[in-house]
Amino acid sequence: MPLSPLPVPPRLRLGGRPLSVVGRARIYVCGVTPYDVTHLGHAATFVWVDVADRLLRRLGVQVEVCRNVTDVDDVLFDAASRAGAHYDRFAAVQQFHFERDMQTLGVRRPAHEPRAHTFVPQVVELAAALLDSGAAYESAGSVYLHGAPVLARAGLDRETALALLADNGGRIEDTDKDDPLDQAVWQSSSGDEPAWPSPWGPGRPGWHAECTAMALSTYGASLDLHAGGADLRFPHHAYEAAQAEAATGVTPFARAWMHVGTVQLEGRKMAKSTGNLVFVSDLVTRSSAAVVRTMLLDRRYDAAWDFDQAQLDAAAARLDALRAAAGRPHVDDAAVQRVLTALADDLDVRTALDVAIEEGGQAAREAALVLGL
Repeated sequence: MPLSPLPVPPRLRLGGRPLSVVGRARIYVCGVTPYDVTHLGHAATFVWVDVADRLLRRLGVQVEVCRNVTDVDDVLFDAASRAGAHYDRFAAVQQFHFERDMQTLGVRRPAHEPRAHTFVPQVVELAAALLDSGAAYESAGSVYLHGAPVLARAGLDRETALALLADNGGRIEDTDKDDPLDQAVWQSSSGDEPAWPSPWGPGRPGWHAECTAMALSTYGASLDLHAGGADLRFPHHAYEAAQAEAATGVTPFARAWMHVGTVQLEGRKMAKSTGNLVFVSDLVTRSSAAVVRTMLLDRRYDAAWDFDQAQLDAAAARLDALRAAAGRPHVDDAAVQRVLTALADDLDVRTALDVAIEEGGQAAREAALVLGL
């Protein structure tokens, strides 16, 4: 049955704040560092962004999604070295597996998919702009962003910020920096480390600078929605936004942020660095991709949660109920509106599914369509 027009499309709210859009919605989501196959924590972020994209389109908004590939990164270089492969070939193979997993889960291809290695010149331009603005300084062939202002805007104490930086490749022991909080926009390279030319000598982009350069190059000085895992809130997103605003003078860099809750296994964050992982490719051999997607979505997007088999079983029952409800011929425009209003209110999937299953018919079909089920 064709979708009915919405007389008064609900307005999207994220983080309790309205996100009105004029013209198009520009979404940037931090993609993967391709050094291993996709785990459930990654998948959660990209499935939630896909739902935001689908919902905005259903509400009549033109949407562009940019999802980067961080294929210049020390952890990738280390993984490739251990595998005895050149880092760019190694990254290409892992990226293939990632894209296959996204296709399996029904995640739409983004309009833009910049790869960090093709944006090295833009990172050099960013470093020069930050030097010109006084937000950064040069030292021993590297360019560092002053970190103290970032700490102030993040609302963190110094000890907490340093601990988070230490856990996220922040090189707090780097003696070339004025302050351990400072972060490399451009990092000098030596020995066998990958390097590109720059005015400050051979080096490579800093992690935070890569996303800043790719986002600014894709969308200009600002964007509507920036998404990523909750673990990226600090330091990555905080430094990324600070660099963009210092380089362009435009604030805010992102009008809204969507931080997807951490997926845990036995109470510990799912992360490649710890090996505490559940892989998407394994899950879809035990259950359907639609069930996995339902499991990821039937909760608050910003809530941390623990994966176990009971979560998968509950999702299978929930999906069966939705599909049974969608098979009923009932058409109720008010019920459809309730589904979409719930989804527009901070992506309240749980309420939308409750309404869809209870009302059935067109309301259930709308929920299934927007949720990609």
